[in-house]
Amino acid sequence: MQDDFDSDADERPSRSQLKRDAEALQELGRELVGLPQARLDRIELPEKLRDAIALARRITAHGGKRRQLQYIGKLMRRIDAEPIRARLEAMQQADHRAAQRFHHLEALRDTLIREGDAALGAALEDYPHADRQHLRQLIRQARQEREQDKPPAGARSLFRYLRELDEQPT
Repeated sequence: MQDDFDSDADERPSRSQLKRDAEALQELGRELVGLPQARLDRIELPEKLRDAIALARRITAHGGKRRQLQYIGKLMRRIDAEPIRARLEAMQQADHRAAQRFHHLEALRDTLIREGDAALGAALEDYPHADRQHLRQLIRQARQEREQDKPPAGARSLFRYLRELDEQPT
């Protein structure tokens, strides 16, 4: 009889584990509340949860907001939160990749302005469909503006052109 009790205890999660799981779901709910509405609309949510999130956004009192977040966590315990978590993770990864791409283009622009034609070959290897003459003209304009301490309109134009090249299929 003692063995039956021990085997049941091993199969159930501990109270501490249940509490950690509930807190993780509440944290996920807090992330959902903090998302911009356009991003939240791209995540499939039950209507009751969507309404609770909308209400949490309108609540300004600290205690009321805390209770509403607890309620959102309670609602999330009743549904399968994995698809929501996966969608949120995919959105965060897409943001991270976009930020990396942006930083890469900024670095390429700065290198082209700093080194000129010496760095042009490497840029044309990355973007073989680029208009070489237009790219050189933009680089030359950005370099002149930098040397004359003018506003960086040429550097912005160069960045826009590099972004267009990056978005084009190769």
